[in-house]
Amino acid sequence: MDDSCTPPESKLRAPVSERIRRRILQSGQRFHANDNIADFIEAGEIEELLDEVAAKMKGVLESLVIDIDNDHNTQGSARRVAKMYINEVFRGRYHPAPPVTEFPNAASLNELMIVGPITVRSACSHHLCPIMGRLWVGVMPNQHSNLIGLSKYARLADWIMSRPQIQEEAITQMAELLMEMVKPDGLAIVMEADHFCMHWRGVKDTATKMVNSVMRGSFLKDPALRREFLSIISLKT
Repeated sequence: MDDSCTPPESKLRAPVSERIRRRILQSGQRFHANDNIADFIEAGEIEELLDEVAAKMKGVLESLVIDIDNDHNTQGSARRVAKMYINEVFRGRYHPAPPVTEFPNAASLNELMIVGPITVRSACSHHLCPIMGRLWVGVMPNQHSNLIGLSKYARLADWIMSRPQIQEEAITQMAELLMEMVKPDGLAIVMEADHFCMHWRGVKDTATKMVNSVMRGSFLKDPALRREFLSIISLKT
């Protein structure tokens, strides 16, 4: 073979996933399934990543012995799945946080505020099966808190949840984000969800739900406030 026809090693471009991974490693950051890595993705690389995932998903379907060349139902499945993962189901990994306008607490509000139920959708990081549920957010603001619009709670929840997750870590991430953004005296989050890793496989129990909570600040210290929050959301179930 004529060596002049072979591009020099320095000119060969690594796959986009390898380039992104290298940047993350060089920064000393982690890239677990529920981490956002948008800061390490450069312009145009989402489309490259979509192409790479589609090619590998095609290999998965072929290894499952599915005739993707002649089966009209699966001919475009590899690319559809890649688009679903990167732009929808796992969007919270690859895209930056939604813009959120913060307002000063001009009226010095210091009473309990509750948002919910917010419908949330995620995926179990163990089996990549759907997690479908809803969550409630309780906020105890102070005069220095930043107030955000009602819809922004839903947008932020979707951004956090649109990653492979376990439910316990998902609402902890949500709590950390809101504590940093709103700076309240207290924050409470309760999430209830169906886990399809139980519905579809394993025990195949369709009735079981998981409910968990995170309490911060005054909700953790004040039992009466915590009871008030839990009592109000129980009326909405």
